[in-house]
Amino acid sequence: MDPEQLKQCRDCTACPLADTRQNVVISRGNPEARLMLIGEAPGAKEDALGQPFVGRSGKTLDRLLQDVGFQLDRDLYICNAVKCRPPGNRRPKRGELSACRRWLDLQLAQVDPQVIVLAGATAVEAILGLKGGMTMLRGTWTTWQNRLVMPIFHPSYLLRHSPDAKGGPWDLTRHDLATVRRRLCER
Repeated sequence: MDPEQLKQCRDCTACPLADTRQNVVISRGNPEARLMLIGEAPGAKEDALGQPFVGRSGKTLDRLLQDVGFQLDRDLYICNAVKCRPPGNRRPKRGELSACRRWLDLQLAQVDPQVIVLAGATAVEAILGLKGGMTMLRGTWTTWQNRLVMPIFHPSYLLRHSPDAKGGPWDLTRHDLATVRRRLCER
């Protein structure tokens, strides 16, 4: 986003989340990357620091991305569907997703990624309009606006499971991210 757009986003009061936020959480990573990862909404750590995926979930995500060969500052752009933290880390409401959609659309237009990874059900609903179990959706390529899209489990979901379980959510997510990396290398 250009400086004026950043200011407008940081000053946004389009929904009640503006009343409880510490920071508007816009992005981290490379705005020229071919890969965009979209999550749900900031948590407490993200709200405090003003960057997405920097808490426990973010460290999990970073670890998995690095495990499959991504360089975090070079290979991807990370943002959320909602830019302000919902109270108590609850799931964003439909109106909050709608209020933030203009900022997400602006990010999509400016980054113009070839591939999008959607982390969790809220991101899948925000972009693809699909509701349903992530177990069925994750790991399956789809297209949206001429871009390849891969849903994955949200890192917070992974934290509730053993990272060592063969064929478990961690293994599946690592496999999904490796598939994304291979596809990007082919393009």
